[in-house]
Amino acid sequence: MSDEIKNPNTEEDQPDLMTLEDEDGNEITFEVIDALDHKGVHYLAAVEYAETEEEAENAQLVILSVGEDDEGEYLKAIYRDTHIKLLYPRMASGHLQGRMLKMFVKMIRPRRILEIGTYSGYSALCMAEGLPEDGMLYTFEINDEQEDFTRPWLENSAYADKIKFYIGDALEMIPQFDITFDLAFIDGDKRRYIDYYEMVLPRLSDGGYIIADNTLWDGHVLEEQPHRTDLQTIGIKAFNDLVAQDSRVEKVILPLRDGLTIIRKK
Repeated sequence: MSDEIKNPNTEEDQPDLMTLEDEDGNEITFEVIDALDHKGVHYLAAVEYAETEEEAENAQLVILSVGEDDEGEYLKAIYRDTHIKLLYPRMASGHLQGRMLKMFVKMIRPRRILEIGTYSGYSALCMAEGLPEDGMLYTFEINDEQEDFTRPWLENSAYADKIKFYIGDALEMIPQFDITFDLAFIDGDKRRYIDYYEMVLPRLSDGGYIIADNTLWDGHVLEEQPHRTDLQTIGIKAFNDLVAQDSRVEKVILPLRDGLTIIRKK
């Protein structure tokens, strides 16, 4: 006998409903009957919700599309070039995460953004896109071999005047800056996430945000005892444990791509 507890209200018994408002302000309830993802757009097949068989016979099928903003040709080009020329293209943020980073910037409205781990420059461009007119993004990349690829993409972009790009160790360079940041995006060496965090937090404005990438680490954070040589997993697990217990901040993990931890300084 199975130990699984059955819910009497199964998905088949409960229609998937959503309510939308038409241009005249009238609310209309639809029942979603199917869904499909295609090229970054989520399509829903729905019919107007009917409570009687007669109403159901007259219901018309409606196709709705729910998708994120297009990233634009420049970001598509840098993403394509990243996959052609760089050894680890998966490290680039990508379309969905990039649109979310831009949205976070629009919501938080920071004047000063810090990024640790520039890589190809994709995420920097997405955040710069959301900055206000007087905003500035400071991005640090420790790998000097990355500069020949990344700098031209940043300097030739429409947001070049909002981006300051530095090659070097952020842990050594940032303490030399007399800047308070409103938002920090940590996407550098996973072994040093705690060091980045402790350096950034005192340089963050009250109510400021830290977004830490890769905090689910392909699910490896669930390993109780990572191999002693797997320093990246060990570093991410230690960072997650520290943030979870840190009373100085509020935090939540979004299961987007490889995990994004959103941290707000109290």
